[in-house]
Amino acid sequence: MNIDERLEKLTERHEAMAQTVELLTKDVQQTSNNVKRLGKYVRSVMQIVLDHETRLRAMEGNGDESDEAEEQ
Repeated sequence: MNIDERLEKLTERHEAMAQTVELLTKDVQQTSNNVKRLGKYVRSVMQIVLDHETRLRAMEGNGDESDEAEEQ
């Protein structure tokens, strides 16, 4: 294998690696966007859960006062 063939092979490998890095970069960006979107959904669901918990405690709170009085 002469020097020209070696250079050609190195060039091909370099191009392949550059394409791989480009694809990986796009993949990481997409994954990052998906994680951000998922985080927003999780925060939304968490807020819904907290709101429901607050409502339930408020509803149960009417009965809790008499229960607390009985315990004392």
